Amino acid sequence: MKTIAIAGTFDTKGEEYLYLKHLLESLGLSTFTIHTGVFEPTFKPDISNSEIAEAIGLDITTLAAKNDRALATEALSKGMEQLVPELYKQGKFDGIISLGGTGGTSLVAPAMRALPIGVPKVMVSTVASGNTAPYVGTSDIVMMPSVVDVAGLNSISTKIFTNAAFAIAGMVKFENTKVIEKKPLIAATMFGVTTPCVTAARKYLEDRGYEVLVFHATGIGGQSMEALIEAGFIEGVLDLTTTEWADEIIGGILNAGPHRLEAAGKNHVPQVVSVGALDMCNFGPYDTIPEKFAGHKFYKHNPTVTLMRTTVEENEAIGKKLVDKLNMAKEKTVLMLPLKGISAIDVEGEAFYGAEEDKMLFDTLREGINRNVVEVIEMNYAINDVAFAEAAAQKLIDLMSK
Repeated sequence: MKTIAIAGTFDTKGEEYLYLKHLLESLGLSTFTIHTGVFEPTFKPDISNSEIAEAIGLDITTLAAKNDRALATEALSKGMEQLVPELYKQGKFDGIISLGGTGGTSLVAPAMRALPIGVPKVMVSTVASGNTAPYVGTSDIVMMPSVVDVAGLNSISTKIFTNAAFAIAGMVKFENTKVIEKKPLIAATMFGVTTPCVTAARKYLEDRGYEVLVFHATGIGGQSMEALIEAGFIEGVLDLTTTEWADEIIGGILNAGPHRLEAAGKNHVPQVVSVGALDMCNFGPYDTIPEKFAGHKFYKHNPTVTLMRTTVEENEAIGKKLVDKLNMAKEKTVLMLPLKGISAIDVEGEAFYGAEEDKMLFDTLREGINRNVVEVIEMNYAINDVAFAEAAAQKLIDLMSK
């Protein structure tokens, strides 16, 4: 029989969690309850809050006596992050569900993120319709808006809780039994303005027996790729779209953080890297762009996204950062430069064409790259030319074959 872990504050929301527990059991599932609250629960759980605290060497009585909600939440969250993956490895549950506001979500989300991708995870939360990145991260947590606060049972909350219960029940009951042929996994990065390149490269690789995972280079996409490389899922990286570094350095909205472009080199994973879409930084609607960027060249990609052309000075800074990251690689790293344009709108005649800007980027890379570590290949093509795409794909195959 499949088992669902129910994790949450059984001291303050015991009624709601008992409703969820009885509903899941009525569907023919077992439940495994984990109490994350500071005080005594309204019903006896399978895992107590004292066990969670002990997982990181703390005492729940001492925590409760401090009467510091923020301190207790942080401690129990860390304990959950440590304990829950161990409980999963022991076979205690097949999926996990929780309910909560900001505090309850913060308590359980790190533990959910620590579980392997593919383990069903449902979080019913009052903050599910806002910025969920701090809670979901690079995981596959399903965030469901609670609509009303998780405070009692009413005609709205019971419907939401029921939908959530049916969702997690379906996830654990109906497994995909289709056997997918195991192929070497390649990660590739893509943006709208590098789509033709990555599409051609993906087809080239798939025709030769590889499976390609494409990540949208929107910040969280790059972070997700780096996380999968770190976790050992990826055997080769076709990082043709490094645009997230423009946003990180300039201050756009699609940055992937300071550790982008590190995982492959650090973990000896073969990688072919290029400079796709580094001609642009991303903002929201035009009227949201900070005044300090007045004088830049802009392109309205759609009503909610405005692109800003990177300048000569900004490209120098971006180039230096790529140099730092690529020179960290231990082996099997290639940098490919498309000399006729680095995005669909950075070719002659298009809105962001900038020979001087691109020259600064290329020159900074040429001068800074350690050729003993990184091979540099320059091609007289634009990034979206099929010849460039296929050459990059073949180069990755060559690296993986060595």
